[in-house]
Amino acid sequence: MNHVHTAEVRQDQPLRVVPVSPGERNTRRVIALTLITMVAEVVAGSVFNSMALLADGWHMGSHAAALGITWFAYYWSRRNARNQRYSFGTGKVGVLGGFTSAVVLGVVALVMVWESGKAFFRPREIGFDEAMGVAILGLIVNLISAWMLRGEHHHHGHHHHSDHNLRAAYLHVVADALTSVLAIGALAAGKWLGWVWMDPAVGIVGAVVIGRWALGLVRDTGRILLDSSVPLETVDRLRAAIESRADNEVADLHVWRVAPDRYAAIVSVVTHDPQPPEHYKALLPEEPALAHVTVEVHQCGSEECEPKKSGPE
Repeated sequence: MNHVHTAEVRQDQPLRVVPVSPGERNTRRVIALTLITMVAEVVAGSVFNSMALLADGWHMGSHAAALGITWFAYYWSRRNARNQRYSFGTGKVGVLGGFTSAVVLGVVALVMVWESGKAFFRPREIGFDEAMGVAILGLIVNLISAWMLRGEHHHHGHHHHSDHNLRAAYLHVVADALTSVLAIGALAAGKWLGWVWMDPAVGIVGAVVIGRWALGLVRDTGRILLDSSVPLETVDRLRAAIESRADNEVADLHVWRVAPDRYAAIVSVVTHDPQPPEHYKALLPEEPALAHVTVEVHQCGSEECEPKKSGPE
């Protein structure tokens, strides 16, 4: 049996008409904008000797690559939504994309610290006016990109728990906007206050902030990939629902995420009065996130499994 846990894909849709999601479509547009701005900032930063602008340009380049990972995760999930090789669907592909993007984000932060540190001790003459104009253009592009992704990010965050792939893309764009703001501030301080040291210093500050975002995203996506993200309260609630009737005892219970907002569960029940698996599934609370449940029923044939509790049949 195939399982589709992608929010944009309905179970009744044939594979050939699986739609491109707004998140995927907007991510492609943001990649194009980011690549164009990256080229402009790298060229301008090299010509006008602005470390802040050059770092921002390469920073945007690395984010374009990370956004490419985000787009590929959407594309792969959509194309393989009903691929029988994926036992529980492709719901975790987006999570894997988010994790990979977070790692890239962390590497970018480390590179920014290294390059800014070198520029701090080896200052160069900077073409402030020209570099500031390009940095302002980069900020405008970043704000447009963030606006394009924010609607989808907000929608998924409140109504579908969390699309970690989209969250990663959104964080990359916000990080780009932050580095653009810092670059503009550094160039302004160097031009009007003579604080040339601000150019590399703000790169270090931005790297620290970006690094914290990356760590948070690695933590959240890593828990899902390692099947450790299901709240214990959810597991206890499922166990209590099964054990609340007759002499049922849950001998084994595994609950894990198959997508950011979908769970699967395997339940092993021991009882003196075995019933069909559907009986025990009906005992479970109505959980919209519970997408797949497997029930094993074992009859207790010894005195050692006397009922520990009594309840309504």
